[in-house]
Amino acid sequence: MAEQARPAPIGVLRSAAASAAAGCTLAGAGAVTLAVVAGPGPGLTGYVSEAGIAGSGHAPAYRIGVYALAAGLLLLAVALPPALRVAAALLTAGGLGTALSGAVTCSAGCPLPPFERATVADLVHGGASIAATAAVIFAMVAITLTHRADRPLRRLSGIAAAVALPLCAAVGLAMLLVGRGTLVGVLERVVLAIAVLWGLAAAATVGFPRR
Repeated sequence: MAEQARPAPIGVLRSAAASAAAGCTLAGAGAVTLAVVAGPGPGLTGYVSEAGIAGSGHAPAYRIGVYALAAGLLLLAVALPPALRVAAALLTAGGLGTALSGAVTCSAGCPLPPFERATVADLVHGGASIAATAAVIFAMVAITLTHRADRPLRRLSGIAAAVALPLCAAVGLAMLLVGRGTLVGVLERVVLAIAVLWGLAAAATVGFPRR
């Protein structure tokens, strides 16, 4: 009788999920960056989401990129070990929020209160984007505070959280006090870049741990 195939070890499955997470994150970041840079948007004075406004020639690339980033977060959640259940739950929430932000596009200018009049779609899109980013940042914090997590992953997450948290606070204050403009646009892009770089590094750390 032919020997039955043995199921793949859990470690192999996690490594595969981590590799897929890195691939999706890299592809998604590339597609979104292409849409933002090549599109006719307002540059650094606007939001990244403006590249995905309905009718824009680069909206399909932007939306595909956002969905790929969402898949990267969900796959990274799968790749995390059982000790990091809280972080995995936060990354799952971040992935779902990212997917929602891609499914619900904002109107021209992506207006948000208190300085602009926003539609329901604008509020849903903006709320999903903010919640997704917050979930990823809190996942970094959760990993940092989990003592059973591998030291390289804890150190990586601690550094990323230490840089991202004050920047997120600055974005929130700028949106409330200044509104849409260069300051918010630059800060938003820096925060998103940190989240993407952390996602790539975390996937590499989880998928290829040091022996």
